[in-house]
Amino acid sequence: MSEEATAYARDGYFVHSEPLFPSGLIHRARSGMDAVRRGEYDTDRPPQPSPWNPGDDEHVLCKIEMPQLANSAIRELVGHEALGRWAAKITGAEWVQVWWVQLLYKPSSGENAANVNVGWHQDRHYWGNWEEGSELLTAWVALSDVSSFSGPMSFVSGSHRWGQLPGGDFFDQDLSSQRRAISIPEGAEWNEVEAHMRAGGASFHDALTFHASGVNTSGQPRRSFAIHLRTDKSTPKGGRREGLTQFIDDEDRCPIIYKA
Repeated sequence: MSEEATAYARDGYFVHSEPLFPSGLIHRARSGMDAVRRGEYDTDRPPQPSPWNPGDDEHVLCKIEMPQLANSAIRELVGHEALGRWAAKITGAEWVQVWWVQLLYKPSSGENAANVNVGWHQDRHYWGNWEEGSELLTAWVALSDVSSFSGPMSFVSGSHRWGQLPGGDFFDQDLSSQRRAISIPEGAEWNEVEAHMRAGGASFHDALTFHASGVNTSGQPRRSFAIHLRTDKSTPKGGRREGLTQFIDDEDRCPIIYKA
């Protein structure tokens, strides 16, 4: 087992702080993100329908579903072999597939921002379309440099070993109160670690790892993608294709980005 795989198995996350992608692709995907937020789609296809719409308040957290449908540069980044190679390296997977993508734009608090925190949660809480024991993870890709001031992702080290716990909520804005309300296993420790990285860097985390992000005080918006991945050790519940698993047979939307 590689050093990176050992760290991922122990901590439930792994951070690749240096860029995974060519600088030109990072720049084009960043421009593509802003275009999609304006409602400009170079593929002539919109993103997956969601509560967000072009022209919505730019001072709140923006979350757009399946943005790669609407922009060719985002699609290229989402399907990049480096993501699959690193996901396979840390999990030992035989193959890796993208099954859902979210664009995340976190404005700076200096822009009268509100509702920009992401509460402590485990992704698995929202992913009921997968069988228990399915190996699911997220690659969180930064399109801008991420420091302590950017509202970075924070992970609770080792929390993937606690099982699925109640109390997590993506939309909760009071991270401190929320943390106190989450009952962790006896003897466990709540150890938060921030993920800092350059633009083009990525973190990978298990579906059961608690994570959150706070206020962005950097003076610049924080741009990122959450690219949700599955391995050969995953199965849709009952074999059905519905909800978040509805597109997994469509490699145009959900490319396989690694095969051993």
